[in-house]
Amino acid sequence: MRVLLDTHVLIWWDAGSLPARPTRIIRRADEVFVSAASAWEATIKVSLGKLKAAAPMSAVARAYGFRELPISFAHAERVATLPKLHRDPFDRLLIAQALTDGLTIVTRDPEFAAYSVAIAWD
Repeated sequence: MRVLLDTHVLIWWDAGSLPARPTRIIRRADEVFVSAASAWEATIKVSLGKLKAAAPMSAVARAYGFRELPISFAHAERVATLPKLHRDPFDRLLIAQALTDGLTIVTRDPEFAAYSVAIAWD
């Protein structure tokens, strides 16, 4: 399985606070991706004081051997085809990336289920 981590999942993974089931999913995955959108989102939250980070998300992802998923034109254009069910633009981009690249999203966010995207959590 090839998985894409939602932003909170990477943060919890790094903090050692991710529940056992998603931890197993990540450890067993063939490839683990972290989107540039997650780095963008985290950077914004750090700059607003809503999140504290000991290291940039890119460094955290690399430390665990996770792969960067850049944002392509195809990803950006796929967002426009999604129903407007989820208001968070970063989550909508993650959904578009997963659908475009055939990835399973590891997320706790129940709003992802409204889309026809593969989700792994429990």
